[in-house]
Amino acid sequence: MNFDDTPQEAAFRAEARNWVQANAPKEFEAELSQASLGRISLKSADMVAVGKSWQKKKSDAGWACLSWPKEYGGRGASPIEKVIWQQEEGVYGKLTQPFQIGEGMCGPTVMAFGSEADKRERLPKLASGEEIWCQLFSEPAGGSDVAGLRTRAERDGDDWIVNGQKIWTSGAHYSDWGLLITRTDPNVPKHKGLTMFFLDMKSPGVEVRPIKQANGMQEFNEVYFTNVRIPDSQRLGKVGDGWNVSLTTLMNERMSIGSRLATGFPEIFAFCNDLTTEHGPAMDDRAVRARLADWAVKSSGLKYTAYRSLSALSRGERPGPENSIGKLVAGTMVQDIAAFAMDLQGAAGGLAGEADGVAGGRFQAMLLGAPGMRIAGGTDEILRNIIAERVLGLPGDIRVDKDVPFNQIPTKGR
Repeated sequence: MNFDDTPQEAAFRAEARNWVQANAPKEFEAELSQASLGRISLKSADMVAVGKSWQKKKSDAGWACLSWPKEYGGRGASPIEKVIWQQEEGVYGKLTQPFQIGEGMCGPTVMAFGSEADKRERLPKLASGEEIWCQLFSEPAGGSDVAGLRTRAERDGDDWIVNGQKIWTSGAHYSDWGLLITRTDPNVPKHKGLTMFFLDMKSPGVEVRPIKQANGMQEFNEVYFTNVRIPDSQRLGKVGDGWNVSLTTLMNERMSIGSRLATGFPEIFAFCNDLTTEHGPAMDDRAVRARLADWAVKSSGLKYTAYRSLSALSRGERPGPENSIGKLVAGTMVQDIAAFAMDLQGAAGGLAGEADGVAGGRFQAMLLGAPGMRIAGGTDEILRNIIAERVLGLPGDIRVDKDVPFNQIPTKGR
């Protein structure tokens, strides 16, 4: 394969580079460069406010949601042009973290199942940074089993009344809209009888409770629904077909996480280059070099696997189960690299030197955040099952609740 730019791509790259150089908020460059491992935040400004400003500036110039059609706020760019833009945007792409769920997961679902009026009303506002979206899937009783959800929606004329709870909802505390999957028929097997909606997060009866994380961040939330009324016009897909609709969201989620997740390889490579242990320079240690070589190969594989997925998208295909590979490998790498960096420091984890202290702290934050990343978008076990069954064609797991109506599945204490 030839990964050199064509003349047209080179011209696009030059245009993108010049625009970023002329318009990027360079006052945040230093902070953003230090914000790739475990936490993306700004000490000097509000991340959401700065992100909205940058997203709006990009949208006005035609650089937001590049692959979306122009009528929905995008540019109609090709997948490779999107890759080029992400390369040229560089560290400033971290400013759009609040919009990644909307752009990468919610937007494509609305585009696939929403009415034309909804798409023209909602998507341009998402692309311009005016509105932020979240994804309301996981529940306390369901774990990684999305189809085991218990949040119920009951029909009331032209509306639906929703009651239940979601958890681990990223960005719910600052989101304007959300994708919500509910159970509308408990008398059929759990993967059936589900229905997808989108709702205003400021609707009466919606309560968001932030969850404080071990690394000091507060990105996840519990969300409670008490008699929340949603118009049937905000339903995505057919009644009872929510699982099929959710697959569009989940496949895009795993592709988005797998392609965007910072593995920490560039940082650990630079760290080892500068680190001197009690035995001498870290890079003189063959064991260190062997670990770095292994991660270099995996990092390269992740990059080109993501490019293959983009090529499939360019043919109009829905992201497939193979994207679980990228998310599984990247999530494991994050934790392994962080643990290795901490082991290399040994008792020197509490370094006093300013530069070393920043580097060590970044890996500590990365280590604390890594377990959550291995859960988000599907646990390792779920992803391995998907890869085994849907990519490799191996026999499926035994599922004792298959074809059993949801309301007849035994629960703890019953």
